[in-house]
Amino acid sequence: MDTGLLIVRLVAGLLIAGHGVQKVSFRLGGSGLAGGAEEFRHDGFRGGALTALAAGAGQIGSGLLLAAGTLTPLAAAGAIGVMTVALTVKWPNGLWVQKDGYEYPLVLVTTAAALALTGPGRFSADHALDLLPWPTVWALAAVATGVAAGLATRAVLHRPAPAAPAAASQGDHPR
Repeated sequence: MDTGLLIVRLVAGLLIAGHGVQKVSFRLGGSGLAGGAEEFRHDGFRGGALTALAAGAGQIGSGLLLAAGTLTPLAAAGAIGVMTVALTVKWPNGLWVQKDGYEYPLVLVTTAAALALTGPGRFSADHALDLLPWPTVWALAAVATGVAAGLATRAVLHRPAPAAPAAASQGDHPR
């Protein structure tokens, strides 16, 4: 079981961190901070570079902590928060990633939640530092806090979609 948790932590954590690196740099196929800011603007978020920097830092930090199995409930809450925002962006497109859906963010949210609930396993910094086992209430709080933080971020930073232009009357159309 510990080897399985290590593999899941490394893959999920490093993918989340890598996604953050893409938001703020040209590494791993990223478009730099300006490109990250433009991505957020395109998705309807305020804040430009500051939003991209905060999201990138949150993804890098939570991803690396998750991969290392360090402060796992806190790492999971951070990962759940940033990926919940991504899930809300993709939500209108449906579930499947082929249609730019929320499938991938949902997998990462679920993986982080599962790691918060199971713990990081024996091959982790939490184990090496003798921080385990985490109380169950901390794991539940991490999951709830992550989702709440992601939804709050969406509510505060996302602009409402512009209203569709009013339909012109029939008399205004060329014949």
